[in-house]
Amino acid sequence: MFRVIKALNHNGVLAINMDNYKEYILLGKGIGFGKKVNERIEAPENAHIYLLQQETERGLTKEIINNIEPQILEIANNIILEAEKKFHEVDENILCPLADHIAFAVKRIRDNEQISNPLTQDIKALFPEEYEVACKGKDIIKEIEGIEINEDEIGYIALHIHSSLGNEKVSQAMQVAMLVRSCITSIEESTGKTIDIESLSYNRLMNHIKYMAARMLKGETIKLDMNDYISERFPKSFEIAEDICMKLGKELKKKIKSVEIGYLAMHIERVFSDELED
Repeated sequence: MFRVIKALNHNGVLAINMDNYKEYILLGKGIGFGKKVNERIEAPENAHIYLLQQETERGLTKEIINNIEPQILEIANNIILEAEKKFHEVDENILCPLADHIAFAVKRIRDNEQISNPLTQDIKALFPEEYEVACKGKDIIKEIEGIEINEDEIGYIALHIHSSLGNEKVSQAMQVAMLVRSCITSIEESTGKTIDIESLSYNRLMNHIKYMAARMLKGETIKLDMNDYISERFPKSFEIAEDICMKLGKELKKKIKSVEIGYLAMHIERVFSDELED
């Protein structure tokens, strides 16, 4: 049983759970229609229920929610529903930060202040399924707000979706994307060649760097040491990989295990070998 604090609009209410006395947002078609303050209601079957008493990187959820238009909450809720269809389990604490981001995106677009995201293509390659869901978010925003977001905004929404799938914050996901971009740039500068971002080997390389960074942050590593074999067979790629691993360790302030070098070198070699075959 819930007690209504405030009807947000026809499709949402702010309410207190009478069992634990915590505040929640209930979102779903018609949930808020005709609801009055202090009215007792049962959560309808179509309700999506979000706890409000948690903090985000921008402050208390309740304070942020009070400054967001109800239809923006509906947009965020609908994107979460799309993410749940794709991934099944999604951390619903994403509602507030996602709605907060969308609110700012909508305001920027209406004020003709476009935002750029230099990592859009990297995010798209690193988190393809999250990006696919974010593209559906573009359609949802268009339908409810009547505005069109660009690929850069889709990339940011994809990061929010990615953060809801684990313990990684949006800022951490962005850091990983930046590190991957930095590594790719270093490889291109060292070889004097541009890597084809549409190639399968490029995708494998990006994912390898992503998981390597994740292992470094968790203090994990791979077990099989291929350094002697790779350094002898592909000395140039091994040298590049050694330099990148050193830079990555400095960026993350973590000591990288030397065993990682050989595996990275193998992926670097594969990228340019595939290009030569083409």
